[in-house]
Amino acid sequence: MKKIWLALAGMILAFSVSAAQFKDGKEFITLEKPVAGEPQVLEFFSFYCPHCYQFEEVLHVSDTVKKKLPEGTKMTKYHVEFLGPLGKDLTQAWAVAMALGVEDKITAPLFEAVQKTQAVQNVADIRQVFIDAGVKPEEYDAAWNSFVVKSLVAQQEKAAADLQLQGVPAMFVNGKYQLNPQGMDTSNMDVFIQQYADVAKFLVGQK
Repeated sequence: MKKIWLALAGMILAFSVSAAQFKDGKEFITLEKPVAGEPQVLEFFSFYCPHCYQFEEVLHVSDTVKKKLPEGTKMTKYHVEFLGPLGKDLTQAWAVAMALGVEDKITAPLFEAVQKTQAVQNVADIRQVFIDAGVKPEEYDAAWNSFVVKSLVAQQEKAAADLQLQGVPAMFVNGKYQLNPQGMDTSNMDVFIQQYADVAKFLVGQK
């Protein structure tokens, strides 16, 4: 029994030491103007952004973060409209995905169609990606013009403006902190991914 308690104490100590290593201004930045009401963990991305593609489809950073977050933590993704000729349309399409609950279904196909095959050249092409991913055409069309989607578009735009978003990929926690990848260890991608997730988990606990 004593050994178990010693092991637990060791684990707690190890976490405390690693958490203490995360410094404001290095692995994360405390925002000058906190924004109330934002999701606990909020990630901004663009289907046009090569680094976002790497984060999502190659390194699986978002999945790693999601798995490490405390149970019950809400993680939300918003698309930005300031990149690419169809930035606004893709932001609206992402709102459709959110409204229909098909984010996981269309993320990879849209990234591929925008960045790899360049199959997305207009709004009709975006719609086709959804249909090919199994979304019914009538459901997509109804959602595209719906009040819910318009609200979600406005929500994404407002959050980017309120948080004074400068670029993507970007992750914010509790509307108060932004993760700073430049302050993390990028010499080893596996270490970087785990550190990124650990910082996100640490910040969730900082109210």
